[in-house]
Amino acid sequence: MKVTMLLADFAQVSDGKLTVVGGGWSLTGPEMTPFGIAILVQVPWDQANRRHTLRLELVDADGQAVTLPGDDEDESSPIVFLDNVEFEVGRPAGIKPGTPLELPIAVNSGPLPLDPGGRYEWRLTIDGEGDEDWRLAFSVRSEEEPTA
Repeated sequence: MKVTMLLADFAQVSDGKLTVVGGGWSLTGPEMTPFGIAILVQVPWDQANRRHTLRLELVDADGQAVTLPGDDEDESSPIVFLDNVEFEVGRPAGIKPGTPLELPIAVNSGPLPLDPGGRYEWRLTIDGEGDEDWRLAFSVRSEEEPTA
């Protein structure tokens, strides 16, 4: 499968297409801000009409899961969007054999408490498999860095 991912201020899917506002950034903060992730999955012809699962998780520069504190001091939970979400892309009538089929996905989030100066990466897996191209890295400015 081929996947294209883009960080944005906001993303949505409408009529089978992605609408992206403020897309293409890789530097944010240091203040917490909401954001969106636009994802376009191209499913090969031979993978249509089969169930697949998606997982999108946030990891730090060391590849470790980024967690949010829980209600209990000893509790924390990893930041995971699309946790094993199932999808199946069908073949529309009249489409030529061999044509890849597209699945647009938009994920939006409120502000996340990420460390200023930190480097992070959204990692997508499909059916438990990952790919270098299915990673979306970004950095959070340090407190003292200018934002202009």
